[in-house]
Amino acid sequence: MNRKLEIIENYKKKIDLLKKHNKSYFDQNNPKISDSQYDILKKEILDLEKKNNFLKKLNLSSLVGFPPSNKFKKIKHLKPMLSLSNAFDKKDMEDFLSKINNFLNNKDKNIELFSEPKIDGISATLIYEKGKLVKGLSRGDGLTGEDILENLKTIKGIPKKIEDVNCPSLLEVRGEIYIGKKDFKHIKGNFANPRNAAGGSLRQKDSRQTSKIPLKYFAYGFGAIEPMIFKTQSEFLEKIYNWGFYTNPLVKKVNNIHEIERQHLQIDSIRSSLDYDIDGIVYKVNDLKLQSRLGSTSNSPRWAIAYKFSAEKAVTKIKDIIIQVGRTGAITPVAKVEPVTVGGVVVSNATLHNED
Repeated sequence: MNRKLEIIENYKKKIDLLKKHNKSYFDQNNPKISDSQYDILKKEILDLEKKNNFLKKLNLSSLVGFPPSNKFKKIKHLKPMLSLSNAFDKKDMEDFLSKINNFLNNKDKNIELFSEPKIDGISATLIYEKGKLVKGLSRGDGLTGEDILENLKTIKGIPKKIEDVNCPSLLEVRGEIYIGKKDFKHIKGNFANPRNAAGGSLRQKDSRQTSKIPLKYFAYGFGAIEPMIFKTQSEFLEKIYNWGFYTNPLVKKVNNIHEIERQHLQIDSIRSSLDYDIDGIVYKVNDLKLQSRLGSTSNSPRWAIAYKFSAEKAVTKIKDIIIQVGRTGAITPVAKVEPVTVGGVVVSNATLHNED
């Protein structure tokens, strides 16, 4: 097999694996690998595309979410719900800033960004017409979502009506639905992890069942707005907070790589103490006109990026150690531990490769 065919074969295998994990994550809300492992797989695919232009012609990797199920009515999004590109270190963030400045031909290299913790939950969008909540959709595949309005209405804090006369005639608010860690302890016998619980609850056919689950949300962005009355991302979140929406208290404006690094470290240091799972910080160009100029690629906006944290760690107790014998006779000790959620996956076994 020649080198080009080998690359294509490897690429297709990774795409198939990504599709499989997208189904587990987005459709079944029950990830089989940790967030960091999933991010590594996506990065491997993107790196292959960057190094081998001929792969892009196969048009296989424009994957956002997973096609909506037939359980609910399908509705096309007013604007696509795109995924975010990822940054894993300082250099990735410097590259992101450099690309923005080059695209905008910005000479002073100082663009204000707005940062928000990246909640590990279920994305949904709320559509208001003349202040009244009329539609609520899941992400679906990014282009078409599921009609889950009645289930979303059961979530405390989602306004059914916005009374402000200045509210745009069409307002689409996007948010992340989650279950708090403390609340999850009371229902964990029925679900694999908090994300699985949130996703399963939102996709109940009977909204009365959904209402029994303590779902929460943070509004983080918007889709269609007519007329556009906001100038910045920070102004948008401030305004909708005054209209009764829940927004994350850890949002912050930053202006350069030093402020980004300092804030990223600070949030990383407290994430285990938060009542919700986060796996990074989303940085967005704050000026909405600049966002519009930057636009999007086929599956992610150029004006935003998710700066991921290092792989999550967790502490648990070893209950037992058993010995596994492989086919070749190799002996591997395996620890049976008290189940603990790490990166969205419940871990109950850990192989003990070495004494450490």
